Amino acid sequence: MTETDTQTDTQTETQTGTISFPQNRTCPYHPPTGYPSASRGQQSVSRVRLFDGRPVWLVTGHAEARALLVDPRLSSDRENPAFPFFAPRLAETSRRRVELFGLDDPEHNVQRRMLIPSFTVRRAAALRPSIQEIVDRLLDAMAEQGPPAELVNAFALPVPSMVICALLGVPYADHEFFEVQSRKLLRGPAASDVDAAREALDEYFRTLIERKRRDPGEGLLDELIAKQLETGAVDLDELVRLAQILLVAGHETTANMISLGTLTLLQHPHQLALMREGAAGMASVVEELLRFLSIADGISRVAVEDIEVNGVTIRAGDGVLLSASVINRDEAVYPSPDELDLGRDARNHVAFGFGIHQCLGQNLARAELEIALPALFGRLPGLRPAVPAEEIPFKPGDTVQGLLELPVTW
Repeated sequence: MTETDTQTDTQTETQTGTISFPQNRTCPYHPPTGYPSASRGQQSVSRVRLFDGRPVWLVTGHAEARALLVDPRLSSDRENPAFPFFAPRLAETSRRRVELFGLDDPEHNVQRRMLIPSFTVRRAAALRPSIQEIVDRLLDAMAEQGPPAELVNAFALPVPSMVICALLGVPYADHEFFEVQSRKLLRGPAASDVDAAREALDEYFRTLIERKRRDPGEGLLDELIAKQLETGAVDLDELVRLAQILLVAGHETTANMISLGTLTLLQHPHQLALMREGAAGMASVVEELLRFLSIADGISRVAVEDIEVNGVTIRAGDGVLLSASVINRDEAVYPSPDELDLGRDARNHVAFGFGIHQCLGQNLARAELEIALPALFGRLPGLRPAVPAEEIPFKPGDTVQGLLELPVTW
């Protein structure tokens, strides 16, 4: 079969909606090869099908994605019966209110304004010394123990876990419990695992909040108890769900970025050298890694009114998915998009989403990455994978992308 034949077949599949979503990556830092791409001359808004055969719209064009992500005719409400869940375990779990991520304005705006002061650029900058201390302490422990090591559990996961625990006022001594529950919540594998994890985290936060009401401490959760719960601005159930969202999102995504970012740099030694030499500033390094890796790949929405976009009519009730990994490889915005280029201007990526639901914790995540990555390579200059790259296991396409483990030596 020729390349032209392959492209024709793919065009036909996108028009008829026979391409499935999600698909697994064949390389941990590249998008699935089966998704349509505007950079390959394919449609930027096309039909794909979910696991149950339901046809939904897939958006892969950068301009189209940014326009749709600020369009109030697309809803994030997961209680809407037409909301597109792209994994069976998510569709089969009880539909329940999802704070912040799963709300539309004006409710979403109320919650976001409540939390914004704790996630500003200034607040993230104030946390940098504490983040550096955590990073240095973990690297000291790795160096003292000596090679080999498993980087996910020794470094990539503890860094953001310790940071978000300190920010929220959650005891880090409980980290093994909530990390296990977070994995079940995000990856299942069964719907019963997801429901059980939610219930376990709900009970954990109910107990913690009641303890903090009797004996207040320092942290965002204590502030929310005093200023929101005790004043009646939120009820206990809402605060429990908010705390769960902040804890899970606050460590899981950044942990994946640290481990996958490390492997990606090791697999691109010329770019790693630019970072080591300071030829590429860390802010630029982090933005390009965020664009290149796009670990939160599937952004889900449901149309509540008809929308015309790029010659396509999205009808009210249609599910809409936006593939961040392909959107961030649109060559109309990023020349040679499949190349890692730490010197490029990647600031318009959608790795954190866009619009009203753009990631609240993005300033904190950037700070953690800008500190953790150079410290890791500076402290362990001989760092390298301890096994062939093709043997390093990574996550399936129906969850946040990243490595299951990263064996390293130095």
